[in-house]
Amino acid sequence: MINFNGTILAEKETFLTPNNRAYNYSDGLFETIRVINGKIMFWEDHYFRLMASMRILRMEIPMSFSPEFLENEILQLIEENKLADQSVRVKINIHRKEGGLYLPTSREIEYIIRTSTLENPFYTLSEEENTVELFKDHYITSGLLSTLKSTNKIVNILGSIYAEENDYQNCLLLNEKKSVVEALNGNLFLVKDKVIKTPPLTEGCLNGIIRKKLLQIIEKTEGYTIEETPISPFELQKADELFITNTIVGIKPITKYRKKSYTTHTAKNLLAKLNTKARLD
Repeated sequence: MINFNGTILAEKETFLTPNNRAYNYSDGLFETIRVINGKIMFWEDHYFRLMASMRILRMEIPMSFSPEFLENEILQLIEENKLADQSVRVKINIHRKEGGLYLPTSREIEYIIRTSTLENPFYTLSEEENTVELFKDHYITSGLLSTLKSTNKIVNILGSIYAEENDYQNCLLLNEKKSVVEALNGNLFLVKDKVIKTPPLTEGCLNGIIRKKLLQIIEKTEGYTIEETPISPFELQKADELFITNTIVGIKPITKYRKKSYTTHTAKNLLAKLNTKARLD
């Protein structure tokens, strides 16, 4: 079952038309959320990121869209799908109501909420091979719009196809300045000695929730220095560790880039702190 504008529908029911603006013009956003036994992880951060993104895209936010309203919509759908005692991935899609061409006839929105199950209740460190390469066919444009979780992810799609065709598990994306911005599915962190770097939002990387949480954690972790600074491709092979972050996996180490293999000591340390923060927030 899904939630479409507050109505619970069977997933196979037709509820979108060919005139949908997200389909035609990528006039939409999405938010991916982790829910554990009925608790939404980092809900306040997800909610405010979604509201800020809607404002940036000049969408009309309904008066009813309070944190309490959306939280209730999510939890009701989880209950309807009999997932209340499980680990759940929730995806919220927001799109502008249909009508118009590039210029919409309305700034009002519609929303869809979907659920699927997750394997683990909290974050675990993957020991799977995770070999990456630079994706250089197309670039992320630095600037505010690239920081949003919009429905325009064509560079990530093409990068994913490139990774599959060349037997990589992931790719790192570049911006027009040839700086490393992020991975296909999350933010990038680089560790060298005790300095941890991640690209600033001005480089065009996603304004990730786990990125934000790790910045807070690292600032309070003795022995490490955090820097939000552009990352050159030349730094990758000099790093001790590289890892990717997103809401679903938490922290995923990169095991190999070209001839360089990486350790996971810092990732393991930070993952434990992230799980603690997830329980307490």
